[in-house]
Amino acid sequence: MLNFEFKNPTKILFGKGQIEKVASEIPANAKVLMLYGGGSIKKNGVYEQVKNALKNFEVVEFGGIPANPEYEILMDALKIIKSENITYMLAVGGGSVIDGTKFLSAAALYKGDSPWDILKNAIKTEVGLPFGTVLTLPATGSEMNSGSVITRRETQEKLGMGGPGLFPQFSILDPEVVKSIPQRQLANGITDAFTHVLEQYMTYPTGASLQDRFAESIMQTLIEVAPVVTNDPANYDAAANFMWCCTMALNGLIQKGVPGDWAVHAMGHELTAQFGIDHARTLAVIAPSHYRYNFESKREKLAQYGKRVWGIREGDTDAIAKAAIYKTEAFFKSLGIDTKLSDYTADFEGTAQKIAKRFTERGWLGLGEHKRLSPADVEKIVEMSY
Repeated sequence: MLNFEFKNPTKILFGKGQIEKVASEIPANAKVLMLYGGGSIKKNGVYEQVKNALKNFEVVEFGGIPANPEYEILMDALKIIKSENITYMLAVGGGSVIDGTKFLSAAALYKGDSPWDILKNAIKTEVGLPFGTVLTLPATGSEMNSGSVITRRETQEKLGMGGPGLFPQFSILDPEVVKSIPQRQLANGITDAFTHVLEQYMTYPTGASLQDRFAESIMQTLIEVAPVVTNDPANYDAAANFMWCCTMALNGLIQKGVPGDWAVHAMGHELTAQFGIDHARTLAVIAPSHYRYNFESKREKLAQYGKRVWGIREGDTDAIAKAAIYKTEAFFKSLGIDTKLSDYTADFEGTAQKIAKRFTERGWLGLGEHKRLSPADVEKIVEMSY
């Protein structure tokens, strides 16, 4: 097992009726900026619950944060933070709203010339404007980590940021919200969380037995609840397990003591930036090809995954490892998630070369757990994903 340090300061309030506790988690004298997305919270009752909980606070609202939080829109919110002297933020939404709020947390206190530099130069934020979250769409795990990914439409870029100052102070997770989530978003959430686990698990053995089994249990639970929650989102137990899996998949716990990959996300972000494809679906496009291309270095973990998660028993190590990739692809398809870029766009020619060129320009010359994947390798993986 590799050496590690672990600290997660986010307080979780999980379960029915927890939204009413928002007020007790925010400083009494705070001036609050409430951020949300396209307005679904006004249809499912969450908006009313949050507003009622905040009735004794001075609240300014900012809605319209899109599914891939856009830098240009967030800059409008930043102007409000500064002009209104906002002292606290509350993100009410899914990962996109929370990611956007994290960017604003960093940008609000940033002393540099342009907030885009935080993303372009991967500046770690040590202290940000404090914020909490009310999760309405389980998927990204952003409610209990310090990472964020922001899109800039003008340049077709999607870049990550983070730092210890960007953990939410608290996050409210009420599984009741799941019953109002559309099927497409449920499928995306399951796929996103599952792939988050794979990025931290599908590397090479390090003797981290407990970490492996933490990861495997999250994947097994997602496989188990997927048909239930997609067929009956009002099933509270399935919704609760789905929601907690998404949080546990990326709150930092399962990545300790093991190497991480994250090349799938690096490539997937480019597909979202270029074509607007849902984040989770880009991961399902890239992951199978990534594992096939890097089969030799991932063989042992692929076989372990095949045996423990999918129950594959027949064949040698190679056969089980290959079957595990097939099972993963089949799982995504069972959710209605297509796994080829050509399923999403006819304009895919040249995509691999464009992504490889961008990685070269950014100096991303060694991706993956071994830091050996070059832009030329990236080009081949993306081409395999057509």
